[in-house]
Parts: sequence; C-alpha cells; structure tokens
Amino acid sequence: MGIKLNKWDVVEHIKSEEDMNLYLEACFEEDPGDGSLIRAALGDIARAQGMAQLARDTGLSREGLYKALSPEGNPEFSTVVKVIHALGLKLRAVHA
Repeated sequence: MGIKLNKWDVVEHIKSEEDMNLYLEACFEEDPGDGSLIRAALGDIARAQGMAQLARDTGLSREGLYKALSPEGNPEFSTVVKVIHALGLKLRAVHA
C-alpha cells in the first residue's frame, strides 16, 4: 500500500496582504542574486491574486505575465515595477 502525496503549492497559502509581504520579503532575503526567487515569488503572488486581473491592472497581456514570471522568464525591470505596483506593494531599499 503506497502513500498518496499531494503537490504543495504556495499559492494556496497566500491568503492575505501580510502573507504576500512576508513571502516576498523572504524571497528577497534568500534570492541567490539572480532574481530567480523574486521572480518566482511575484509569479506565485500574481497567481494567488488572479493573473487576469493583474494583466488588466498592469496593461500587460496575461500570457506575457506568465512568461515573464516563469522560471525561464527574464522580465524587464519596468515589468517588475508594474507588477509590484499593481499588487499594491512598494519596492524600497534599506541598508544591508
């Protein structure tokens, strides 16, 4: 008799603004320097909030957002800023 496992998806656990903020902050802290975790976090948050609505809010296509925020994506900084703004987040720098 085998064990049945379910695929874990962070999107199911992003239920509030605080969840979104804490998740993104953690990804900023742990990112290896190539933006991969930040891009993944923005993609996860976008899926949790609704990619179609985010596309309308940013003026970008839904398909373009999926592509830009995918593991293979390489979004322009302007796209990242549009996504962050549309999600109601602020990007700010603090001294490390």
